[in-house]
Amino acid sequence: MIQSLQGIGMTSLRTRERMIKRLTEQGISSNKILDVMRNTPRHIFMDEALASRAYEDTALPIGYNQTISQPYIVAKMTELLLASSGRLARVLEIGTGCGYQTAILAQLVDHVYSVERISPLQKKAKDRLWELKLKNVSYLHSDGGWGWPDHAPYDGILVAAAPPEIPEMLLQQMAVGGVMVIPIGKGGSQRLQRVTRTENGYEVEKLEPVIFVPFLSGRK
Repeated sequence: MIQSLQGIGMTSLRTRERMIKRLTEQGISSNKILDVMRNTPRHIFMDEALASRAYEDTALPIGYNQTISQPYIVAKMTELLLASSGRLARVLEIGTGCGYQTAILAQLVDHVYSVERISPLQKKAKDRLWELKLKNVSYLHSDGGWGWPDHAPYDGILVAAAPPEIPEMLLQQMAVGGVMVIPIGKGGSQRLQRVTRTENGYEVEKLEPVIFVPFLSGRK
C-alpha cells in the first residue's frame, strides 16, 4: 500500500487498531466489518488539515455543510444493514458524501449504487474509491429522496441524512426481505431506524438516538 494510504503517526495502522478496540468496546461484534474498517484508510477521505483526527470517535466536516460520520455510526449502520443476511447483492446508499461509508459497503456487498446531491463531493469520493481500487460502485448525482429506481429493488438501503419521515420512494425501492437503515427526525431528536420489507408491508424498529445532517432535496 502506498504511504498516503497506509498512513503514518496519527493516521497509522496502530491508530486504526485503537479505533477497532474502541468499536469492539462499543458493541460492534462483526469481525468482517471490523476487518474492513481496520484496513480502510479513513484519513484519505478528509482534508489534510483534519487527517490526524480521522480515527477519533467523532463526526468531522467535509465541506458543503456536510460531515463524515463518526466511526461507530458507520460500523453500527453497516452492522444493522448486514445483520439479517450473509452478503447483500444490491445496496442503495443515499448520501455518498466523502465516500468513506461507500468504501466500507463496497467491500462487504456485491454492488453499491450511491446517490449524492452535491456534485463536487461525489466527484472527490469517486476519485478516492478509484484510488482504493473499489470498482463495484455506481454513482448518481441526484436528489436522494428519489432513490435510484433504475436498479431497484434493493436488498439494502443505507441513508446518511435525516428526513422527518421515511421517504415513500425509498420504501417502494426495497426488495421483499430487504432492509433500510435510516436516521429519522429533526434537530436534536433523531433516532436510527431499521425498516424491513415483508410480504405484507414494513416492520420498523426504532433504535438509538443519533445526530445527522438534515435530508435536503434538490441538487447542487
